[in-house]
Parts: sequence; C-alpha cells; structure tokens
Amino acid sequence: MRMIKWGGLLAVAVAGLLPATAVHAADVSCKMTFQLSGWSVFYKTASGSGTVRCSNGQSLQVKLRAKGGGLTFGKTKISDGIGKFSGISNVHDVLGHYANAEAHAGVEDRAATAQVLTKGNVSLALSGKGEGWNLGVAFGAFIIEQ
Repeated sequence: MRMIKWGGLLAVAVAGLLPATAVHAADVSCKMTFQLSGWSVFYKTASGSGTVRCSNGQSLQVKLRAKGGGLTFGKTKISDGIGKFSGISNVHDVLGHYANAEAHAGVEDRAATAQVLTKGNVSLALSGKGEGWNLGVAFGAFIIEQ
C-alpha cells in the first residue's frame, strides 16, 4: 500500500511538470511586422527593422539583416512585411541567425513575396509586399538582433 501511495505521488508530480512545459511553449505565438531593403551583386545584403509581439504580452523591437552570396543581382524593398514564428516559448527565442536559401527572378512592383526560414526548433514564415528587381540564386542568413 505504501509503495502504491509513493508511486501515485511520483506519477502525479511528473505528470504535473511535463504538460505545463509543453503547454507553455505551444501557447505562445509571436508575430513580427517589419520593413527590409537591400541590394545584391554576387553578395546579397539587406537591413531593416521590426517589432515582435507575442500572445503572452511580450514585445521586442528588433533589427534585421540578411546576408549571403551566390549568383545574384538586384535591388529590393519589402514593406508591410509580416513574420510568423513557431516553436517559441519566450520573445527572446526569436533572436539569432536563420538559414536562408532562395531563387528569384523578375521585376517587382508591389509583388507579394513569401519565404520560410529555420533556426533549430524555431521556424519563421515571412511574407510581404516587394518592389524592385532581382535575378539569381542566393544562400545565406537572415539575422534578428535586439
């Protein structure tokens, strides 16, 4: 009887800890509004700024940078950009370097763009309205800093 009692208490304690962590991480959704502009001639670079707001009330002003290389040429500007994060438990989880690979071609005049980036367990889906022109294939990083 005593062993069953301790086993039951241990099971309740473990069950109480595990779901709280999983629910906490799953409950936080974060969204970023941003602007980004840049150019590329073999080396691609862009910079901008944004604001991240999370469902738990946290928010963060961020600086954005994109850099990379490849066979790429162009000049672009993204306004009214939106980023949606998954795998977040705290607003500071959004900070860091995200892997980036893309192929692009065309002349943009208020064209819509979309891209998905990853950083470990964190994913970032970007979308926005772009203008400019571009051609090429590039690999690099999308960096979010405080």
